[in-house]
Amino acid sequence: MSAILVAGCGGGEATTAEPTSQPTATAQATSSQPTTEPTSAPASTPGGGTLIKAAGSQFGQVLFDGTGQAIYLFDKETSTIPECYGDCAQAWPPVLTDGQPGTAGSVRGEMLGTTNRTDGTTQVTYAGHPLYYYAHEGKHEVRCHNVQEFGGLWLAVTPSGAAADH
Repeated sequence: MSAILVAGCGGGEATTAEPTSQPTATAQATSSQPTTEPTSAPASTPGGGTLIKAAGSQFGQVLFDGTGQAIYLFDKETSTIPECYGDCAQAWPPVLTDGQPGTAGSVRGEMLGTTNRTDGTTQVTYAGHPLYYYAHEGKHEVRCHNVQEFGGLWLAVTPSGAAADH
């Protein structure tokens, strides 16, 4: 078995770890590529809104933006009102949009929405959850699912609007 690079979510040094078939209690962080190659859809909709699509990952189908960046929810947030600001938003930037967000594939348009942030920007929501990226993650990677940070769990989002399985 070859080692894989595991980068800490939210800081710390990268380390190597052997792949496991079971997620850890705190995180399943790998640099695996999605099992389904994301489509070559544009990053935004014709009206300038952020495109949200689904693609395969080690956690099944999860949400990505049009460029292939994985999308997460913060389980501490129990409404569409974002609570991640400051250092939290530095590590977990909000998924912002300049127009009406759009969907592709199995993403359900009726579950897609927006919410206003305190700085005046518009954040994309899905199934009532504000959406976020992880700042230190590459395209087509889901490395920071099931991570405890900033007082809650960060979880990849499925097209049904639920968190992906741990």
